[in-house]
Amino acid sequence: QVQLVESGGGLVQAGGSLTLSCTASGGTFSAYARGWFRQAPGKEREFLGAIDWNGRMTHYEDSVKGRFAISRDYAKNTVYLQMNSLKPEDTAVYYCAAGVSITNPADFGFWGQGTQVTVSS
Repeated sequence: QVQLVESGGGLVQAGGSLTLSCTASGGTFSAYARGWFRQAPGKEREFLGAIDWNGRMTHYEDSVKGRFAISRDYAKNTVYLQMNSLKPEDTAVYYCAAGVSITNPADFGFWGQGTQVTVSS
């Protein structure tokens, strides 16, 4: 079964850092862009950014630009979301997804199950 599995979530203090991983199993998704999204309680899912299929281009939404970074390791079939200077408002369930365009969240259609990130003040 092809799936994306997120990991690395947890509880962190404001100002801290956390790295999330998104590993593909049952398939590589190597020809697809990978995006990161989050959804806080009572809010819509928010697109954070993405990395293209060959890892050469990244895109970040203004809400996380300069604080978050996306990278990918082809040997491990894994994409990472490095999160720095975390704020309580970053608290959410974080999802990764496979898609085509790194700037169009509507292009992403294959989702992981999500990992919870909680930032305490």
